[in-house]
Amino acid sequence: MELFSRSWTALREAVAALADEDFERPSGCAGWLVRDLVCHLVIDAQDVLITLVTPATGAPTVDAVTYWKLVEPPTGEDPLDALIPRLAAAYGEPGLLRFHLDDVGSAAGRAAELADPAARVGTRDEVLTVGDYLSAYVVEWTLHHLDLIAHLPSAPDPPAETLAAARVSLEKIAGSGFPASLSDREALLIGTGRRAPTDAERETLGDFAEQLPFILG
Repeated sequence: MELFSRSWTALREAVAALADEDFERPSGCAGWLVRDLVCHLVIDAQDVLITLVTPATGAPTVDAVTYWKLVEPPTGEDPLDALIPRLAAAYGEPGLLRFHLDDVGSAAGRAAELADPAARVGTRDEVLTVGDYLSAYVVEWTLHHLDLIAHLPSAPDPPAETLAAARVSLEKIAGSGFPASLSDREALLIGTGRRAPTDAERETLGDFAEQLPFILG
């Protein structure tokens, strides 16, 4: 619960600190500008709010790790993926998009703080505890924080503790650990295909390199 709040707060603060011109820069999500990613975060925040008020009574079917599925790399042909750039452009002024994320994002953060971690909720035709759901989103927020600052070298990184937690989750999803020589940040970027490993990193990864990337969906 605490890591959810830290990762989400850090991401929203990073967006709030962006200059208007930064919204037109590319993000770490292929084919998306920073403004498109921020628009996606608004929808993510809405999803969190919806899920937290969607109680479920059955036994959990997934946890914080199995919530994530390995999928094919995005092609841009998914209807929602294609909608995001058009929706982001419709905001016109970066300030409006920044305000909407702060408004809905703050509400999602408050809802998470008030939620019972043992309660069960339903989303994506699955049942899981609130604690597991929010833990899964630490991965989402951390990766998208890295996407946000991919071409903004002066912007702050995600908090160290959320980078570490996201790495642990990715290693559990992958079924193997990344070499200790890779920082948490680099393990996440390489592991999820956000950048290709260097020759030296590929040698360090060994056979594990053949399994990369792990695209989460």
